[in-house]
Amino acid sequence: MLSTSDVELDNLGDCEMTTERIWIILAAVMVVIAAGFLWRNNMSAAFVTATLGAVAWFLSYRAQIRARLAETEADLEKAELSEDTDEK
Repeated sequence: MLSTSDVELDNLGDCEMTTERIWIILAAVMVVIAAGFLWRNNMSAAFVTATLGAVAWFLSYRAQIRARLAETEADLEKAELSEDTDEK
């Protein structure tokens, strides 16, 4: 049997929920709800819910682009710092 001291809690960062995932999950839930409204022939509620799902998808895409941009900027800063230290 394993004791609690054998379990490492260092891997908790791997299951971190990112904003991208939250928006994607919200978009999927909204589409399913919109399909339910459509099935019950409630067109106006289906339209509003589907629109909110589309907005959530665009927000997930925006979060993804921001993450990539921040990563690229960090790489450029590292490259500039390494060039400055090489010149000296």
